Amino acid sequence: MEEQGGKKVSQIEHVISSLPVLVLFPHSRCDCRCLMCDIWRDLDVREISLDQLNTHLEAIRKLNVQWVVFSGGEPLMHSNLFALCDLLRDAEIRVTLLSTGLLLKKFAREVATRTDGMIVSLDGPGSIHDQIRRVQGAFTQLSEGIAEVRRHQPKYPFSCRTTVQRANIRYLRQSVAAARNAGFESISFLAADVTSSAFNRPQGWSKARQQQVALDSEEIALLEEEMENLIQEHAVEIESGYIRESPEKLRRIIDHFRAHLGLLEPVSPKCNAPWVSAVIESDGTVRPCFFHKGLGTIKEKSLLEVLNGPEAIQFRKEIDIATDPICRRCVCSLHLPAGRLAGKSMPN
Repeated sequence: MEEQGGKKVSQIEHVISSLPVLVLFPHSRCDCRCLMCDIWRDLDVREISLDQLNTHLEAIRKLNVQWVVFSGGEPLMHSNLFALCDLLRDAEIRVTLLSTGLLLKKFAREVATRTDGMIVSLDGPGSIHDQIRRVQGAFTQLSEGIAEVRRHQPKYPFSCRTTVQRANIRYLRQSVAAARNAGFESISFLAADVTSSAFNRPQGWSKARQQQVALDSEEIALLEEEMENLIQEHAVEIESGYIRESPEKLRRIIDHFRAHLGLLEPVSPKCNAPWVSAVIESDGTVRPCFFHKGLGTIKEKSLLEVLNGPEAIQFRKEIDIATDPICRRCVCSLHLPAGRLAGKSMPN
């Protein structure tokens, strides 16, 4: 037996026999040019094809995958996305899209009838959202897209997620109002990631690039004021779950930026992602989460062989979430209690 995350873990627990959540990047490119992300800089088009996914469907069934989340890149840019959705839903797997919402109106009927829910990136009220996305009219496009999907399916579930960064720290309360007005059923907040190699940043960001998104000490004070006002003025929405984070988790966003400046020691969130989920990128690379290195590729081995290969088992055996430097800087963790699937939105 060994220690892992404060409990005793046996070797057999490092073998994945059940994988509740699988994140797929079906398409490599994006239709926004967000301030906090470099995915849009990737000009190569890579897709997970229907044949590829079908090849691994038996492994997905054996792993008892209950929820597939299409991320990316922008999933709606995929040339045959809804065939992938049909394949998974026919296997009784819930399908959620993480999307910019720009193509939502175009594909409203398909989204309404061939997927189970969508999480849309919302970076603030209209003008702030457009500024961060660097797409004029982006907020209007996603709002019109939501309305069009709801015309086909009135109860279709939409939630949104706001990435907190320098450009929107004064607008968190306005983000909640914007989410209400656009018709979202919930809103979630997370801190911008500026230190990892995720999101098409294989070498990471320079200090100068990090400073364009992260906060200085004066801005942290502004964020704290805005966050405390949010917690006080929207206590009902927090209690009801419309705002998905607790006050404690919302305040962790402030601490994240303090830790980035060296004002606090970074603290890992509660997370068991490497044991309950996996990420497959558009080139076939399999990762234990968004931020850790790849464990193999489904172009060379089956998903089961990658997840339970020597490298993957060794990774899960050796990683200590509490002390791992990548985990300590994590902005988007996942924790699923044994035997229970997460709710409608990706946990953090």
